[in-house]
Amino acid sequence: MELISVSEAAKRWGVSARSVRNYCALGRVPGAQRVGRTWGIPADAKKPLRASKRREAASPLVERLQREKAAKVKGGIYHKVQVELTYSSNRIEGSRLSLDQTRLIFETATIGAEDGSVMVDDVVEASNHFRAIDYVVDNADRPLSATMLQAEQVTVEATMEELRAKGRVKSATYQQIMARKLTLRTLVALFERHGLL
Repeated sequence: MELISVSEAAKRWGVSARSVRNYCALGRVPGAQRVGRTWGIPADAKKPLRASKRREAASPLVERLQREKAAKVKGGIYHKVQVELTYSSNRIEGSRLSLDQTRLIFETATIGAEDGSVMVDDVVEASNHFRAIDYVVDNADRPLSATMLQAEQVTVEATMEELRAKGRVKSATYQQIMARKLTLRTLVALFERHGLL
């Protein structure tokens, strides 16, 4: 294998010699070898992608979450994120569901109410939280876009209309969805202000 110097690689790739040394030190140049106090780079080595370009590839965590979600794996990272994140987040908001009840709602869409009554709003909040996490997992490898925000606005409006029709305007669920609507409105305004819409 023919090796070239750091300065030769820098000229070929259009970057500084320091950048080439950093690429090598970080293991981002396959086949690069330490030669004394410098680096020998394979003549056919390609310039490593910049960090912004590497981000376009899905992360191993996102891929695993998506795989586990599709396979409905119990006890995996996806399952743990759904149950424990939903439980903790909703508990902070005042939900009285136990961790086991939250797990049951996620796994079976039923509740275990042996220890007493369960508030409907708590169950709805947990279900909405599960859907929100699914949305993030499904769209984690896509950049945030105006279209995505507008689609979410339509979903929020429909949910609010459902709750209004049921007379649940004063429920905690309605208030949370109203907060989500305001957040989306702010994001859309930012997109418009910067000419992205």
